Amino acid sequence: MPRLRLHAPDEQAVTFVELFFDLVFVFAVTQVTVLTAHHLDGPGVGRSLVLFWLIWWAWTQFTWTLSPADTQHTVVRATTLAATGAAFVMAASVPRAFADDPMWFAVPYIVIRLLGIGLQVRVDHEQAHEGQGISMLWVYVSLVGLAVVLLGANVGEPARTWIWVGAIGVDFLAAGLAGRGAVWDLHPGHFSERHGLFVIIALGESLIVAGTAVAGDDRTADLVVAAGACLVAACLLWWTYFGWLKEALEEGFSAVAAADLGGAARDAYSLIHFPLICGIIGFAVAVEEILLHPDRPAETAVVISLAVGIGLFIGASALSYWRIARQVLAARLILVALTLGSVALLADAEPIWPLTAVAFGLLAIVVTEEITIHRESPADVHID
Repeated sequence: MPRLRLHAPDEQAVTFVELFFDLVFVFAVTQVTVLTAHHLDGPGVGRSLVLFWLIWWAWTQFTWTLSPADTQHTVVRATTLAATGAAFVMAASVPRAFADDPMWFAVPYIVIRLLGIGLQVRVDHEQAHEGQGISMLWVYVSLVGLAVVLLGANVGEPARTWIWVGAIGVDFLAAGLAGRGAVWDLHPGHFSERHGLFVIIALGESLIVAGTAVAGDDRTADLVVAAGACLVAACLLWWTYFGWLKEALEEGFSAVAAADLGGAARDAYSLIHFPLICGIIGFAVAVEEILLHPDRPAETAVVISLAVGIGLFIGASALSYWRIARQVLAARLILVALTLGSVALLADAEPIWPLTAVAFGLLAIVVTEEITIHRESPADVHID
């Protein structure tokens, strides 16, 4: 029977149209990784961070929009598919963002955001008739941010970068206003699942990068050993998030009071998961460069990328858990600090050794938490 309301009648699982939308961002993450690897210096990494924030914010906005929306509704599906098409153009245009034709990146980005904002307003309008609407101030501020992105696309470098940094500042302002005194209509299970899927997408992208680097090379002993170490590290990164943390975050998020749900979602997921995904990109950049030259010590920038990537992923995961559960994962933080110290000491050695240090450090985190935390039911996590 036809669906009359855009708002979902009940909490829903992630649907195929959302997965289709998410998969386009595999391409976007890959493009940012390649761009960073080709410009692995301060200005290059800074530009990559700006671009990835815009990509991330476009994705996470749709996560907020689709959480209460009925993704079986024709209008919701059509809007999501239109945004998927725009996201493909945006991802394909990442290399152009700081070149001479940045509109190929900026315009699709703005289209995605406008589609998401428009759908969010329509869904919220239905709830407003039931006395559950939220303030529209965040919408107006978000539109200002989009105008700033368009302005930046019309100027050259380095002004473009700084103007887009200003647009990011406007995004932060809009996020703060959106959470002020508002009761957001979010489904915790759905919201958590979408972010978990993005983590999977990014981790899978790091394996794609590794596979691409290995595919055309001769199978030397150095290559096989380095590739194996990269694979082990990627699997252990997966375990540190999905072994117990993802479920505990979801359980804790579900226990948050309705009035605080928007702030918790904004902080633990939309904001803190950004550096977490950046960590995966940093790891992927290091993997690509190491596997291209597995028989000689990695350059300093590559070792830094490896260490910062691991540090961001583990540190952000611990911060996200603290925001939800108000508990510090001390063992996780201590072990990752020791791991990064080991990587620094082994920076001048053949790449297998810093990779081995990473693998052992991540393994220590997994084993320690399996013993001390995982045995507790997520329901036993105490939420303040």
